[in-house]
Amino acid sequence: MRLWEQFDRIVVFDTETTGIDFGRDRIIEIGAAAWEGGAETGEMDLFIRLPEGRRLDPFITRLTGITEERLASEGVGDREAAEAFTGLLEGAERPLLAAYNAQFDLNFLFYLLQPWGLAGALKKPRFLDALTVYRDRKDYPHKLENAIAAYHLEDRAVNSHRAVDDARAAALLLEEMAGERDDLERYVDLFGVHPKYGVSGRKIASVTYRRQPYDRLRPLYELE
Repeated sequence: MRLWEQFDRIVVFDTETTGIDFGRDRIIEIGAAAWEGGAETGEMDLFIRLPEGRRLDPFITRLTGITEERLASEGVGDREAAEAFTGLLEGAERPLLAAYNAQFDLNFLFYLLQPWGLAGALKKPRFLDALTVYRDRKDYPHKLENAIAAYHLEDRAVNSHRAVDDARAAALLLEEMAGERDDLERYVDLFGVHPKYGVSGRKIASVTYRRQPYDRLRPLYELE
């Protein structure tokens, strides 16, 4: 995978949240795994406690299996989670952060790190969105579970709506897509957005956003 020619560490991560509003909702689980030279060198999977008086929507529990009781008994504080995540980036000279639907996860990650003065850790890495690549390769639908099925990864990956499982699934997916066509470095800091609705959430200064059509006549990096 040519990404290793550019980056000395790749961290693939995923979040589970209380909802989809970046400013109001919050992360309840964050999972990540770090690779160097194709070998896994570190991981994290943490539940994050809810603030006093905050309740978890039953829909989120049905989707993820995460309960308020589990968050209360096994969860850590926001600061501990933020420090654990930034620890995965420490020492890397050329890090890459990757996720499936990275715009969503990076927005939530910023709000986790920012109150503790740790958002600066996001200035060094560059970013890769596995969903953008997948949209360029396959027809709708584009959920992670669809990507796992399309690349026949069911025996190695599961879309469980649990953060560390989904992070590892995204990593396997990137490996398979690189084997299909090794152009992933062309998607670094390039996020495809809905052709009608545009960018969701806060724009990331280092990222180029480009409307991603459905016809897939040319890869997104060749479009203006």
